[in-house]
Amino acid sequence: MRIIVALFIIIPVIEIVLFVLSGQLIGVWPTVALIVATGVLGAWLSKRQGLAVIQEAKREFMYGRLPSGAILDGICVLVGGVLLLTPGFLTDIMGLFLLLPTTRTLIKPILARWLKSLFETKTFFYKR
Repeated sequence: MRIIVALFIIIPVIEIVLFVLSGQLIGVWPTVALIVATGVLGAWLSKRQGLAVIQEAKREFMYGRLPSGAILDGICVLVGGVLLLTPGFLTDIMGLFLLLPTTRTLIKPILARWLKSLFETKTFFYKR
């Protein structure tokens, strides 16, 4: 929980610093245009990759297999799309990393281990 709170403080500070530096380096309006362009690119890329993940899941179901890889891809595409739509250069880099299939293969094993540990320790489910 402390890590999440720290990230909610540290990441916006880094983004603000990057905005200020970008504004000084290339100007205010080019910085704003870059932010809007990455948002539009993020929406387009998220839609494209999301449809590809859905097609992969359908293929897996047609062959009678559970689409575990497609589910992990879907999680990465969802989080990557949200990060790309969030204004900021650092979040854009992280979102692009999650959306591109070649770099997504690097994060999927880590995500699978993390989800498996959540299920095994029963911290994934809400306890009353």
